[in-house]
Amino acid sequence: MHCDTIMKLCIDRNKGIESNLRNNDFHISIEKMNKGDYLAQCFAMFVPFNVENPFETCIQMIDRYYEEMDKNKDLILPAYSYDDIIKNKEKGKMSGILTIEEGGVTKCNLSYLRTFYRLGVRMITLTWNFVNGVGYPNFIRPNDGSRPDFKNPNTKDGLTEYGISMIKEMNKLGIIIDVSHLSDAGFYDVLKYSTAPFVASHSNARSICNHCRNLTDDMIRKLSLRGGVMGINFAADFLNEVEEGKDNFSKIEYIVKHIKHIVKIGGIDCVGLGTDFDGIEKDLEIKDASFMPLLRNALLNEGFNEEEIDKIFYKNVLRVFKEVLK
Repeated sequence: MHCDTIMKLCIDRNKGIESNLRNNDFHISIEKMNKGDYLAQCFAMFVPFNVENPFETCIQMIDRYYEEMDKNKDLILPAYSYDDIIKNKEKGKMSGILTIEEGGVTKCNLSYLRTFYRLGVRMITLTWNFVNGVGYPNFIRPNDGSRPDFKNPNTKDGLTEYGISMIKEMNKLGIIIDVSHLSDAGFYDVLKYSTAPFVASHSNARSICNHCRNLTDDMIRKLSLRGGVMGINFAADFLNEVEEGKDNFSKIEYIVKHIKHIVKIGGIDCVGLGTDFDGIEKDLEIKDASFMPLLRNALLNEGFNEEEIDKIFYKNVLRVFKEVLK
């Protein structure tokens, strides 16, 4: 449900390095996805809202995304709907889904939102870690510039008036609302105003790892009741707590622990895979996309059956695509 691979490609190009999506040393490449038996990948246009021109940067990233889709059309094709994903699979090809991580690139203008839809965007993460005109991030930044308290979520500041109008327009257009990074208050605003299922594309369970980027048990229940899905994030700091200053490592056993808890709280239908590949450190037991079968084996060893694992790996997310995308 989420990766930042296009950002890494764009950063390399800006440095004069011509890396590509087909074969690289990133977490995700077409070849690694093929080896990992991928059906589809959501490619996020990650645009930190503190860059000089977020809107223009996003447009350039979208252009790079389509450039890579065209270069690799023998193995992967863009998808704009559930039916596209199925048709691509029937052709023996994977699917790429265009998403945005930073709702502020719409510049508080619904005409820009509609234009992003016309460009193929089918999911938007409403905020990253900055206030952006849509809403507020899920940790509070101290005024003195010191390190935020990641165990102190923002339960006060939710969506702005524009943010509310934006999610209503996303419902109308058929763009999936993504609440990863959004404040706790913003989550409940989305729950209140959205008429469609929504997702937390790369978030874990807060009761297992107390970080405000993760969802509380109440949020997991509410997300599940709305028909939404949360995608497990492979970042070590969102999986396991360690003392400050100590090294952390993303282990498969931690991923499984979060999945088991989410299933216990929200049921088997509300959990998927988010990974956050190429947006996180490389201290991972699942080193890249080609290692995904290791997680399947671990879930089998923990007593999950094939149908349950298929739901986690792709069926739950496909259901949301089928219901929301138009």
